Amino acid sequence: MERVQAATKSIASGLLLATFGAIAFSGKAIIVKLAYRYGVDAVTLIMYRMLFALPIFALMAWWASRGKAALTRKDWLGVLWLGFTGYYLASFLDFAGLAHISASLERLILYLNPTLVMLLGLVLYQRRITRRQVVAMAISYCGVVLVFGHEITLQGPDVAWGALLVLLSAVSYAIYMVYSGELVKRLGSLRLVGLATSIACLLCLLQFLLLRPLSAAAVAPEVIWLSLLNAILCTAVPVLMVMMAIERIGASLSAQTGMVGPMSTILMGVWILGEPFTAWVAAGTVLVIAGIFVFTRSAR
Repeated sequence: MERVQAATKSIASGLLLATFGAIAFSGKAIIVKLAYRYGVDAVTLIMYRMLFALPIFALMAWWASRGKAALTRKDWLGVLWLGFTGYYLASFLDFAGLAHISASLERLILYLNPTLVMLLGLVLYQRRITRRQVVAMAISYCGVVLVFGHEITLQGPDVAWGALLVLLSAVSYAIYMVYSGELVKRLGSLRLVGLATSIACLLCLLQFLLLRPLSAAAVAPEVIWLSLLNAILCTAVPVLMVMMAIERIGASLSAQTGMVGPMSTILMGVWILGEPFTAWVAAGTVLVIAGIFVFTRSAR
């Protein structure tokens, strides 16, 4: 009886962690959109986010590396590559795209990531895709096109540029997912995430130093506080929450629970940013979530 109660508590806590982790992740787009209202650009904004996140991820990397073997040259090259593609490039393209599109459309595009991973697997490793997965992908992409088409009629051609940047962000992160498997097995997920994100933070700081004068760091106080909130609540905390959820309920159930992410972004966009919630957005969201749900179940 005690074992059953302990298992039930573990499942319940895992579901809560996965849910709050997904909601915290989805809040990133809202905070970025709020910060843009103070005249800051993507290079400066992501610099501040990564500046505040660097100590957290460096501590994570140190903690996970205790008592472990030192990284080989091959390991470091892999970590550098994954830090560049999975966190630096993906984050910067996402921030840049959010300057042109709504938080709702951004979240729906990023939510296509599992399908991009599957397509890369087909191209790079000739992994088979079932007919059911193709249908599910088509449903999801139709949902994104629906919201995109509605948004471009309201906001103009800049939406196309923003959507392309966010799609490239999703592709960059999909590359990270495809190539991270071997390193995750060798280094462990926590150690790899800590090292790769620390490298991404350093790259974002270097990018700012190369592309902007130091005077560009003088921003509104609200930008500083929003970046601090983004670094802690929407970056470090959800990473830990999702990892703890996976330990309790597994990766599959954690991923399914993460489907609350797009809906939470849309609701926060309407409530905090005043973004319109139309029938087009609702229909597109339903299509994307339904398609990804069928797709992930088929993949498993």
